[in-house]
Amino acid sequence: MAFKIRMGIPEMDRYWGELQQTCHNGTASKDEQQLYKKWGKALKLLSENPRHPSLRTHDIDALSRRYGIKVWQSYLENRNSRAMRMFWVYGPSEDSITIIGLVLHPEDAKRGAYEKVNLSDLPPLDESD
Repeated sequence: MAFKIRMGIPEMDRYWGELQQTCHNGTASKDEQQLYKKWGKALKLLSENPRHPSLRTHDIDALSRRYGIKVWQSYLENRNSRAMRMFWVYGPSEDSITIIGLVLHPEDAKRGAYEKVNLSDLPPLDESD
């Protein structure tokens, strides 16, 4: 089953929309272009198989407890000082995944780094869901 990918509101929806727009109209910086390419690839893999080995998906207990829903983390990249991590949840419908955060890998995760991560809200269900 392929999952429908949604963006959390308002932050992730706005961020993804702005990144898409700048990349499509040619005004994106080199870093923005690289992020768009890596994030797009990760979203494709996530929609096809959330457990794809290159995503290295795992749950984050600290965020799951804080937000009251199981929060997953997947890699956009690895072995890079600026490695990005994508946080997501299943829902709001059975066949959807919502991206609720995108951050540089939180350093020192055992010392409360995830407490500094702020996540977007889930979008409402569409009538088509």
